[in-house]
Amino acid sequence: MGMNAGGVISHVEGWLEPMEDAANFIAAFFIFMLMILGITQIVLRTVFNAPLSGYIDLVELSMAGMAFLGAAYTQRMELLLGMLKGRKLWLAEVVGTLLLMFVVGVLIYYSWDHFLRSYLLGDTTIDAEYPVWPSKLLVPIAFSFWFLRLAIQLAGGIRMLMSPNAQPVGVLLIRDAALHAKEEAEEVMGEGSTGNKGR
Repeated sequence: MGMNAGGVISHVEGWLEPMEDAANFIAAFFIFMLMILGITQIVLRTVFNAPLSGYIDLVELSMAGMAFLGAAYTQRMELLLGMLKGRKLWLAEVVGTLLLMFVVGVLIYYSWDHFLRSYLLGDTTIDAEYPVWPSKLLVPIAFSFWFLRLAIQLAGGIRMLMSPNAQPVGVLLIRDAALHAKEEAEEVMGEGSTGNKGR
């Protein structure tokens, strides 16, 4: 894997990152809406003695989105591999990524099976009888994003294992915490450039 491989990895990563960001935004939106829902429930119950019907069900259904949609995005956050350098570092990256891909692959398989069973049975919540399958579908979708992120990381790790002096693409890099925070702030403000997300 040479410079051409690095270009392909960078291209695929550029395609995946907006989807990860969108999924993370949706997870944050679920959290925000749950806060609004909680405030509404308190006001309606306390002031008007008229609690929301199916409030508990809505909370339960939102959990999958909050818990899993941001999983792939967090893969780009800080993860340390100690003091490893050079090929030892990239070998540890490749092995760790392969193990994690196996775990996530198993989770995709069983969460999809769980969703399919819920959809075919017409599973609903107990109180308001909302359909449960949309919430359960979010889980394999979120894990699939994570699997794609890991696949990019694996390709980048193999490339660096073969050519340790190459420019890192698609892999997690150990960076100074203050520098990383500054880059994240610049990215949010639209001042930063797209590149490797640091560890």
